[in-house]
Amino acid sequence: QVQLVESGGGMVQAGGSLRLACAASAWPFSSFAMGWFRQAPGKEREFVAAITRGASTYYEDSVKGRFTISRDNAKNTVYLQMNSLKPEDTAVYYCALRWGQAGALSEKSAYLNWGPGTQVTVSS
Repeated sequence: QVQLVESGGGMVQAGGSLRLACAASAWPFSSFAMGWFRQAPGKEREFVAAITRGASTYYEDSVKGRFTISRDNAKNTVYLQMNSLKPEDTAVYYCALRWGQAGALSEKSAYLNWGPGTQVTVSS
């Protein structure tokens, strides 16, 4: 069974930083592309960042230069370092695992497993 668990969320003032982590039970972890999505109240879940099995990274335009996705295959963990946080970054952040290579990395439908999410709240 595949299980994903996010951690590291919390409350921070604008301009602050947080680092999210996602621990995965999937094996071998290195075989899977991983993504981060977020969902604010009243809005649809949207793409934030992704990292391939080869460690190539991709970002939504609004977070480029501020967020960094990385992975540690030895720890079966993917991270999202978030700097210069803005109130509009407030959302529940979800970790997701992609099976195979069908679909774009920025599309929710490309991911088959999701964590329960962790809340990130950025105050002004």
